[in-house]
Amino acid sequence: MQDVRLRTAAAVLLCISAFISIPGAVAAFLWWLVFAGRFTQVKQVRMMLPIVAMVAFFSIVLALTGGDGASYFIRMMVIILIGFWLYTEQKSGEFLRFGVWLLGERAGFELGMIADMSMQTLHLLVRDFHQICIAETLKGIHPGWKTLVPAGFVLVNGALSRAESTAELMAVRGYHDGGSLCPEFITPRMDILSTLAALCVLILALIPVSEFFILYR
Repeated sequence: MQDVRLRTAAAVLLCISAFISIPGAVAAFLWWLVFAGRFTQVKQVRMMLPIVAMVAFFSIVLALTGGDGASYFIRMMVIILIGFWLYTEQKSGEFLRFGVWLLGERAGFELGMIADMSMQTLHLLVRDFHQICIAETLKGIHPGWKTLVPAGFVLVNGALSRAESTAELMAVRGYHDGGSLCPEFITPRMDILSTLAALCVLILALIPVSEFFILYR
């Protein structure tokens, strides 16, 4: 999807649908397969493994304490897929334009710039993670719990150093708050259809499954 406004709206609708119920999660997953299902994007599966492991852990704990761990795992996995799709589709400057369009040139510029800088930091963290993996492979080190803490320290330290450098650069250039921007968006017809389909997914999640059998009768 090229229009960040519709992409963000679709992601919010799908996440709400997946969180509400299992039928909503299934419908959101089908939407992902039809409109955003690029399994080639999931090639960075190593980045998703810690998140999946954490969700699986809480699902097991929930199941052992009498909750529906399987339902929680399915719904959260769909939300993770939607979030991963939103992350891979994001382009530099989109959140800045979206923020100005939504909230104006003062608050919107600030929040949009923060969101864009956060996404840039996330991209750099992914790049650093891959470089760490390459370095471990070249040194013959097998990834595991022993390498997790040093790798995490390197990633956090690098992110903090870049944030400090960016803050100093903005201070030197005299930036205070707000800014001027005329956002422009490209809205293909397919983006509109995808967003309407996401809205249908939310409606499906809100309607109990039993209602369909009543309508069928």
